[in-house]
Amino acid sequence: MNPDDALGDALVRTSFRVMAVLTRIAAEHDLSLTQLRVLGILRDRRPRMTDLAAFLGLDKSTMSGLVERAERRGLVARDKSPQDRRAVDVFITPAGSELAERLQEEVRAALKPFMDRLEPDEHRQLAQLLDTLSGSSTTDATSTGPTNAPAPPSPLTT
Repeated sequence: MNPDDALGDALVRTSFRVMAVLTRIAAEHDLSLTQLRVLGILRDRRPRMTDLAAFLGLDKSTMSGLVERAERRGLVARDKSPQDRRAVDVFITPAGSELAERLQEEVRAALKPFMDRLEPDEHRQLAQLLDTLSGSSTTDATSTGPTNAPAPPSPLTT
């Protein structure tokens, strides 16, 4: 197997393992994987509905239904954008923030046995390499403050 194939296979195997963890944890909280991703995205940003839909690869009606279901559970809310009153922003509620925090801890705990196979220096190195591959930065994923466009995915949005 050539090195590029080996890397691709390793990335796919790893993504399957991570997706299985995320899917299981989401289901334990009666969430879909996409709803889990939405909560992860909204933890530290307030995107426009259209930007969130584009980021997730969803059409407008699918995004509206997803947000509506999360609104009924009190996890997110919508309001007019402070920057453009014609646009609608979606943001996480206190209950949604509390759930997102619990989910993050559960994901961290579930992935810990895999991550513990690496030394601390290898953790940093792998994080940097994965950030390079995904075109994001760990600092981008943990930035604070509202923004219109979603930043690169946080750990919950993998």
